[in-house]
Amino acid sequence: MKPTTRKPRSKNSAATAMFSQDLFPVALTVEETPPQASATAAPSASRTAFEFHHGDCIAGMKTLAADSVDVVVTSPPYNLDIAYSSFRDDAPREAFLDWCEQWCAEVRRVLKPDGSFFLNVGAAPANPWFPHEVVLRLRKLFVLQNTLHWVKSITIQPKNAAEISAGHFKPLNSKRYINDCHEYIFHLTRNGDTPLDRLGVGVAYMDKSNIARWGHTGGKDKRCRGNNWFIPYKTIVSREGERPHPATFPAQLAEWCIRVHGMRDGLVVMDPFLGIGHAAEGARACGVEKFIGFEIDAGYLGEACKRLGVPAPKPERAD
Repeated sequence: MKPTTRKPRSKNSAATAMFSQDLFPVALTVEETPPQASATAAPSASRTAFEFHHGDCIAGMKTLAADSVDVVVTSPPYNLDIAYSSFRDDAPREAFLDWCEQWCAEVRRVLKPDGSFFLNVGAAPANPWFPHEVVLRLRKLFVLQNTLHWVKSITIQPKNAAEISAGHFKPLNSKRYINDCHEYIFHLTRNGDTPLDRLGVGVAYMDKSNIARWGHTGGKDKRCRGNNWFIPYKTIVSREGERPHPATFPAQLAEWCIRVHGMRDGLVVMDPFLGIGHAAEGARACGVEKFIGFEIDAGYLGEACKRLGVPAPKPERAD
């Protein structure tokens, strides 16, 4: 693997500090400025209240009330030696899994009994067990209600037509591995019986006769999309300028997770690993009432504020 330049590891060797620095937690509570009328403005955008916290997510979540969050959509560090700007991503495997169990325990505490936790975890061709090891560690905390597949690149061949390839994937030069074009989205709940809006991101029937054939359609030309979600990255020219974070998911992915959980008044969404704010963008597109995000890197947090068009107030020391 090509070496990368890293900042020094924090002196704190505890599992909770392997992916953090000794940053003083700062709560940044901001409310979205009403969007200007525009032909490109999202029709569902609303005055979503954003509550951003600068600091370690475990300590931050401990300040939240139990049973206070409806939906959690997040993607933690994958421990695949990814070059983040202010923390290391190469902890010993067991220490990393212990840390995952710790922050997920706080997620369970703040999640409502009928809430949904959408956990995005990817792997590397040489490290295929990682997503499964993570979710198995969480069996004592959650029920795995659904397993979704985020398909980033796909090739299909329509009948009597040429093959069509769409999406993006990381090129791989190997005699052993095939290109990895998907990641997991584990839908975890407290009891395994959280009701969902199966048509929240539904699709039309190709064969319209199915509308009358199946009694559960209610005459609607819409069916459940299923658990394979093709959501490609947007094409960019400059990562530094357009997507300055080494491991993000598209805002649309977060939006679909929220819509599948089900839209309702007063919805509270949280991302313990805010990054540059893609989950917040997805929450805003859904028009949720409140979004809570935690981010330990000041640069990523600043980028999230800029992208969301909200002011970044001066940090104030917490008591």
